[in-house]
Amino acid sequence: MAKTVLLIALCLLPALAVASRPMKNPFIVEGKVYCDTCRAGFETSATTYIPVYVNGGYYNISARIRIECVDRNAPSKVLFRKETTTDSEGCYSMLVAEDHGNQICDAVVVSSPQQNCAKAAPGRDRARVILTGYNGIASEKRFVNNIGFEMDEPLALCSNVLKQYQETEYEN
Repeated sequence: MAKTVLLIALCLLPALAVASRPMKNPFIVEGKVYCDTCRAGFETSATTYIPVYVNGGYYNISARIRIECVDRNAPSKVLFRKETTTDSEGCYSMLVAEDHGNQICDAVVVSSPQQNCAKAAPGRDRARVILTGYNGIASEKRFVNNIGFEMDEPLALCSNVLKQYQETEYEN
């Protein structure tokens, strides 16, 4: 009996060791965080990206973003969560060392350093990201659609900006 248990343990131990190791080439998740200055619901020519802000001489206040992965069958069960911040151009980059093949993963806005642009933009406050190596994507880089916040009040120049996006009526 003891020999059987030892044999089973020797067979399972290498499998457990390999399964718990981080990936050799982790995923690199990249994206941008913006401020919808016109409250248009999409990015316009007046849109700004949320960079790191100066606070007392230090660059330490930036937008915070979180990658969240939930169980596909139980969406309320969060299985992975990791946060990062934007750089001087409103971009973020994060390493994710695990494969999340059977999970639903999103990049989610957490907070903005701009007090007048701190409300998460409805419908643009999260974006799906695929974090598995078993889907045909050859690269480890994963590019996320831009996510953002909206201003409390639109800028004065927004009426002219939004006119650019209006459809023109054609007369026959």
